[in-house]
Amino acid sequence: MKKTFIAIFTIAVVAAAALAAAKDEEIAFPADYKSYKNYLSLDRVGNADQIIRLFANGKAAAGPGADGKLAEGSVLVGEIYKAKLDDKGQPIESTLGRRIRDKLAAIAVMEKRAGWGSKFPEEFRNGDWDFAVFSADGKRLDKDLNTCRACHASLKDTDHLYSFEHLK
Repeated sequence: MKKTFIAIFTIAVVAAAALAAAKDEEIAFPADYKSYKNYLSLDRVGNADQIIRLFANGKAAAGPGADGKLAEGSVLVGEIYKAKLDDKGQPIESTLGRRIRDKLAAIAVMEKRAGWGSKFPEEFRNGDWDFAVFSADGKRLDKDLNTCRACHASLKDTDHLYSFEHLK
C-alpha cells in the first residue's frame, strides 16, 4: 500500500512538472513582432542597467475594451537591451538623461489567452496573461518565469501591465 501511494505521488509530481513545462512552451516566438506597433521605449524601471522597447500586436494596440482589459490574443513584446556602461561599470546617460542602448539581451513576451491564468497559484496569476523569454535570435531562454508572473500579479487595476496607460 505504501509503495503504491509513493508511486502514485511520484507520478503526480512528474505530471505536474510536465504540465508546467508544457505551459511555458505555449508562447511561440513572434518572429513578426517588429511589424507590431512600437508604443513605448524607456529606461527599464527597477533595472538600472537596462532599456526596454515595447511592441503591441494589433489586438493589444487597439487598447482596452469595455471591460477595461486588453483582448484575448493580445501580445506584447519587450526588447530588453543592456545599457552602455562607463569604465566604472555605471550606465552612461545621454544629454537627455536617458541610458544609451547597447547589446540586445533578451526578448520578453506577454500573451493573453483564455484560461491561461487558471493554472497558476494566486501569487503568480495575471488574469489570462503568461510570459516567455527568448534570445535575440528567437531561441527560448531558460528563465524563471515565476519572477515575471509574481512581478506583474499585483497590477490588477491595469490588466497586469506596467505600460497599460500607454495603450489607452
